[in-house]
Amino acid sequence: MNLYPTLQPYIEKAQALPISEDRKAVLQVLIDYVQRKVDQNQEINLNFICTHNSRRSQFSQIWGKVAAAYHGIDINSYSGGVEVTAFNERAVASIKRFGFKVSKEGESNPKYFVFYSNDEDPIVTFSKVYDDAANALYGFAAVMTCSHADENCPFIPGAEVRIPVRYEDPKAFDDTDQEAEMYDTRSLQIASELLYVFSRIKR
Repeated sequence: MNLYPTLQPYIEKAQALPISEDRKAVLQVLIDYVQRKVDQNQEINLNFICTHNSRRSQFSQIWGKVAAAYHGIDINSYSGGVEVTAFNERAVASIKRFGFKVSKEGESNPKYFVFYSNDEDPIVTFSKVYDDAANALYGFAAVMTCSHADENCPFIPGAEVRIPVRYEDPKAFDDTDQEAEMYDTRSLQIASELLYVFSRIKR
């Protein structure tokens, strides 16, 4: 797959980040799920879920698709929440800084088309509930990216498995001097961990 050249330095930076043994243990559950699907030649559907589907789950949907494609693994990457807001503009700005090309359609909860390669269709992202018709409704892993959604959604209909992979919310730094830095830090962490996950898959 030919990634945009603008993305490559960030891929390399993400791959160079250290991942603690504790964190690798968290990620192993996701690795095992994906490996089972590969071994059984089954479709891989990942739905990254966070309360507002505005920041962490959107980063995860995007990096999940890119990380899998980078390692030659075909997945369907989705995201959702427990309520509809919008893909936060600060998070959109962050992925643009990372070299993604982004087009926008609409104003109220717009759809974003995120391009990462001339060879691949764009990733379509917008804020939605986890069981929106745009997502897989059964046969998927519910990857819980925030503690609030993980603790307040004890049951995700249609999910084969529920996998907590929680991230700190960059929202805490909104409208501060550290805003851009912290959004980029979280995006890079998510990229690093999902690249690690798919690097471990044996085909």
